[in-house]
Amino acid sequence: MLITRASEYAILSLILLSSAKEPMDSETLSRELSISKSFLAKILQSLAKVGILQSFKGVNGGFALSKEPKDISMLEVMSSVEGKAPAVFECAPSEENCPSDRANICSIWPFLNKLQGKIDSFLADLTLADLIDE
Repeated sequence: MLITRASEYAILSLILLSSAKEPMDSETLSRELSISKSFLAKILQSLAKVGILQSFKGVNGGFALSKEPKDISMLEVMSSVEGKAPAVFECAPSEENCPSDRANICSIWPFLNKLQGKIDSFLADLTLADLIDE
């Protein structure tokens, strides 16, 4: 599945944080977005771990973007919260990694692989700034 709930919540959080004047804590974000606080906290930590968000501790702590929205690709966001690159199909990215060892006779693998490449390219080019501007 390409866009999971984790990816969706990550993107929604980043959109909200992009307009925030100061860091927002996970409780405020979860309330604003009507998302489970514990689930959102894990997502925010994943985004902080890869440097998309900056985490601040203390009374006025929370999360803030650590990059400009134009420098945050959706491929980076989705990969960080999913723990792997988003995939449309349960198909291996190369013939050598095919789980069924049948890629060499699979008639649709070349098509699926090419389509996945186009989706990856699109997500790499799509930034948070693009989502905010639309």
